[in-house]
Amino acid sequence: MADPTPGGRTLRAMLRRRLALRPRLALRRRLARHPRLAALAERLTPRSVRARTTLAACLSVAVVLAASAAAVVLLLRANLERTVETGAREQAQAVARLAADGRLSSPLPLDHGTDFIQVVDANGRVLAASQNLAGRPAVAPTGHRDGHRTYNVRVLGDEHHQRVATMTAATPNGPVTVHVGASLRTADAAEDVTTAALAVLSTVLLLTVGLLTWRATGRALRPVEAIRAEVAAIGDRELNRRVPEPRSDDEIARLAGTMNAMLERLEAAGARQRRFIADASHELRSPLTVLRTQLEVALGLPDPEVRAEMVAGALEDTERLQRLAADLLLLARLDVAGQDRPQEAVDLAELVRTTVEARGALPCPVTVHAPAGLTVPGNPLWLGRLLTNLLDNAQRHARRGVTVRLGTDRASGQAVLDVANDGPPIGPDDREKIFERFARLDDARSRDDGGAGLGLPIARDIAAVHGGTLTVLDTPGATTFRTRLPVARPN
Repeated sequence: MADPTPGGRTLRAMLRRRLALRPRLALRRRLARHPRLAALAERLTPRSVRARTTLAACLSVAVVLAASAAAVVLLLRANLERTVETGAREQAQAVARLAADGRLSSPLPLDHGTDFIQVVDANGRVLAASQNLAGRPAVAPTGHRDGHRTYNVRVLGDEHHQRVATMTAATPNGPVTVHVGASLRTADAAEDVTTAALAVLSTVLLLTVGLLTWRATGRALRPVEAIRAEVAAIGDRELNRRVPEPRSDDEIARLAGTMNAMLERLEAAGARQRRFIADASHELRSPLTVLRTQLEVALGLPDPEVRAEMVAGALEDTERLQRLAADLLLLARLDVAGQDRPQEAVDLAELVRTTVEARGALPCPVTVHAPAGLTVPGNPLWLGRLLTNLLDNAQRHARRGVTVRLGTDRASGQAVLDVANDGPPIGPDDREKIFERFARLDDARSRDDGGAGLGLPIARDIAAVHGGTLTVLDTPGATTFRTRLPVARPN
């Protein structure tokens, strides 16, 4: 009885794999005992795809040709033997009718293809025979071969295959047995000629298949070699190069297109990384320069009050550097997180209320519409940072107030978090630009008002890590940042 449990199926699969590996392991052990044999086997094993494909095609065709040739030869042999047996049986029936009518003559005439005829009575006495068996004793069976009786016919002086038809007839003097032997020389000759012809044709066909497969495989793999050579020549500073794309619309052309698309993404990622490093260096260099200037001035001022004011300014720049470093570290963590989504259950409504209450009403009030009972899988610290960044951006641009609305999209079943402000609208061309790192619009270039340009990119990366999206909607009278997050499935 089969075991329906997964453990039983797994155990059976392991046993089947182990039994399948036994012949390979035994072969490896034998080769390990004979290093020369192992080296020869390694040398004879085809390494290239072209050679393996050609060998596999030749072996497959050889098996099919061998089976077909064997079937043809067997069918031909059976047909020829059936024809010979039919002729011998007809001759035996004719002789049996003569015996029944009492008109046997000696010697008996031989038809075409018949080797001998002999008529024997119940006592084994020869009553009549063909000329070549005149005066010979009765032919007796000596055994079986290929399902037929065999007879000792060496008295004919010629060694060849025989097929003997035996028939019993009733005569006025009692029952007699008629033996008619037919030669299989024609069948043997036809079989030999057919076998030789099939061997020659199979060899020619096999060589043709091997040659065509070798040439076709080489032509098919030529673009692959060109792609490999081009990819091997591309360095980390040459991502603008592309692999050649064949004109054909096949798998290799699609492979080349995929490789070029991957190279384009790598080039874009490299350019984005270099731009990010340059922007980060610029963002860090400016406050460091200001900080050093303030400290140098404070060091040279004798007035304690002015010195304290300069130190306070330096402390503010230090805090700004600290926030910038924390943002850069968070971006690095989000990039490393990739597809590893956080799975902690987070009450999104409670998170929204807690975050808004902790901020207070400054610089503008925040209105919350968040029904309870909406849970999403994620990291509460990161989701809190997402909401904080969206609120910072909304309060920075709002005129009178900010609205936070939480709900569920019935079509997709996702949680929808909208943060809207009544500030100036964002143009369609800038709705993706604001999510670029260190990007600032023209009205947000001030470092004091606009920040470092990392808040919205961090928010979008957090949404992406949680399997969601962050987009900008141009709603009537407001600019809305909409976040979509998957809802936690009930256990």
